[in-house]
Amino acid sequence: MQLKSLELHGYRNYEKLELATGAGVNILIGPNAQGKTNLLEAIHVLALTKSHRTSKDKELIGWNQPSARLKAELERKVGPVTVELLLSPQGKKAKVNGLEQRKLSGFVGTVNVVLFAPEDLDIVKGSPGIRRRFMDMEIGQVHPGYLFDLQQYQRIMQQRNNYLKATDYSRASREMMEVWDEQLTASGVKMMQRRQNFIVKLQRWAEKIHEGITAGTERLTVEYRPSFGGGPDAAWEDQSSLFQQFMLKLTQGREQEFRRGTTLVGPHRDDLAFAINGKDVQSFGSQGQQRTTALSLKLAELELMREEIGEYPLLLLDDVLSELDQQRQTQLIETFQSRVQTFITTTGLESVNMSRLKDAAVYHVRDGTVLV
Repeated sequence: MQLKSLELHGYRNYEKLELATGAGVNILIGPNAQGKTNLLEAIHVLALTKSHRTSKDKELIGWNQPSARLKAELERKVGPVTVELLLSPQGKKAKVNGLEQRKLSGFVGTVNVVLFAPEDLDIVKGSPGIRRRFMDMEIGQVHPGYLFDLQQYQRIMQQRNNYLKATDYSRASREMMEVWDEQLTASGVKMMQRRQNFIVKLQRWAEKIHEGITAGTERLTVEYRPSFGGGPDAAWEDQSSLFQQFMLKLTQGREQEFRRGTTLVGPHRDDLAFAINGKDVQSFGSQGQQRTTALSLKLAELELMREEIGEYPLLLLDDVLSELDQQRQTQLIETFQSRVQTFITTTGLESVNMSRLKDAAVYHVRDGTVLV
C-alpha cells in the first residue's frame, strides 16, 4: 500500500495543503507545535475516521473553518484508490473513488495504518484501557464489522449503566435487565472472539520478532485476559457457551452492579498480559524489556496486517525514534526499510539513525506549511 498524495482543507492548522509523498521513508522535521503530528493524525483519521489524540471531531476542524476535508490518493494491490472524508458539525461524510459510503464501516479499512507514538510504550506498563484501545484500533481496520459490534456494545452498556445508577436494586425490573443483558452479551461475545483470534495471531509474530531483537535470549508471550473465563482451555469457538457464561456472570453480579452503578463484567474490562521467559513484564520487566515488548508488538502488527489484507499498511512513527536506543531504532528501521511506506516525525535529524536510512524524503514543517 502506498500513499501517493494527501490533501487537507481546514484541518487543524492546515488551511490548505497538497502534498505528494515519497514511496519509501518520509521524514517530517520541524519544531514542536508546527503541524507534524497533525499530518500523521490526518492519515490515521482517513484510516479509522477518528483521531488517536481526541474523541472530539470538532477539534479537528481548523479555527474559524466551517468544516475540514481530507483527501488521499493511494496505490493498493487492487489498483488506485481515492478516499475523501468531510468533517463538519453535522457529522462525517466519506467517499471511496467518488462514491459516498452509506455507513462509515464501509469506509474503514480502505486505508490501513500502524501508528507508533511515544504513548504506545505504555501499552505494556500503562492502564488496561490503553491495551483495549490498542486491540480495538487494529482489529477494526481489518474487520470493520468489529467496530459495529463495539459501538453497539458501548451504546447498550451506557443505557444499562444509566439504569443501574438511577434505580434501586429492590425496585429494578428483572425483565428490562434481561433484555439489556442479552443485547450486551450478543455484541460482547463477538468482540471477545475477535480479540482472542487477533491476539493468537499477534502472539505468533511478536514471539518471533522479539526473539530476533534479543538474539534468542528472551521468549515473549502475549495472552488475552477477558474479564471472565478465558485461558488456554477456553472454548473460544463455542459462541453459545461464551454467551451462557457471560449471562451467568451478569446475573451473579447484578446486586453489586446496582450498588456501584456500573457494569462490572464484559469486554470493557478485558486486558492483555505480557511475559518474558515466563515472568510478568508489567510487574517484573526492566524498562528495556518493556520497551522491547512494545516494539515487538508494533512490528508484529505490521506483519499481521500484511497477512490479513495481503499487503503492508502505512507505518506512522510519531516522534518515537528519539525514545528508542540505537539497537531498537536499528531493528525498527531494518524492518520497514524498502518494504513499508513510512512517515516519521522528528524535531531534528540527530535523533534518527540516518546511516540506516536509504533515499529518505525530508519535508520541513512550519506553521501549517510543508516545504521539501
